[in-house]
Amino acid sequence: MKTPTFWNKKNILYYILLPLGWLYFFATTLRIKFKKPYKSCLPVICIGNLTAGGTGKTPVSIAIAQMLKKHGKNPFFISRGYGGKLKGVVANRKIHTPYDVGDEPLLLSEIAPVCIHFDRAKASIQAFDSGADMLIMDDGFQNPSLHKDISFLVFNGKFGIGNGGVIPSGPLRETFTSGIKRADALIVIGDDKTNLAKKTDLPVFFADITEDTPKITNTKVYAFAGIGYPEKLYQSLKNLGLSVVKTKDFPDHHFYSRNEIQSIIDEAKKENLTIFTTSKDYVKIPADLQEHINVLNIKIKWRDESVLETFLKNKLEI
Repeated sequence: MKTPTFWNKKNILYYILLPLGWLYFFATTLRIKFKKPYKSCLPVICIGNLTAGGTGKTPVSIAIAQMLKKHGKNPFFISRGYGGKLKGVVANRKIHTPYDVGDEPLLLSEIAPVCIHFDRAKASIQAFDSGADMLIMDDGFQNPSLHKDISFLVFNGKFGIGNGGVIPSGPLRETFTSGIKRADALIVIGDDKTNLAKKTDLPVFFADITEDTPKITNTKVYAFAGIGYPEKLYQSLKNLGLSVVKTKDFPDHHFYSRNEIQSIIDEAKKENLTIFTTSKDYVKIPADLQEHINVLNIKIKWRDESVLETFLKNKLEI
């Protein structure tokens, strides 16, 4: 789904939907409380969040994996493969499509192997059998099936926790108070506009999203995205000095039809615009149409990487 705009502040919809938010939170609490998690023999790092929609978990997961590999580790990602139909497989971009394993696992597989299973415990066993010595969960903070040794909560510094309501009254999957009780640290991407760091005694690590400067001649852009906050793509393009003339939003994890992409291509040609999307969207575009689409590649830049490395070393004894 596309993130509702009213999740940014408390309005009449927030109060109307508040009772449903309480029910959602109650159900989440019960699921976590009464499920006994499987304890893997490998360290498990969870990169989770409290809010629905994109906060930057996937680029953070990639950055953590790269940090571990730098120290000689062999991390595997474990994922439920949201949107995919296969389970019990290791994602392989050469043979799998987003319809098989989901969009994010295909991106993660460029960095480290990704074991796909709706049951994270079974995915962890498969990863161990395949030679992993560290496990990274991209998402899954509210999933109680697997014990986490370290849980990071990732936040968009500008958005924070929005209006503070639980789905559907707000963006939270559970309350901020309940979530940080099970977390080990926060990761805030961008400036902490809502002062999250002052609301917890947990360690807080700051990072920024950096973009690769695109090599194009026509700087007038048609941008589209199917992510939680498409505006992040549009703003990033503007930050690079591009003129975003036209945009089109799709629901998060949207699977594109050929007609949808061809329509965008035709519109862009008619108005002489360069097309941009995200890497997560790009993998879901029909292969023969990808040549018409540019990707804005992003990555995480830690503001103090050495402090995070020390934190991981102390927690995992690496």
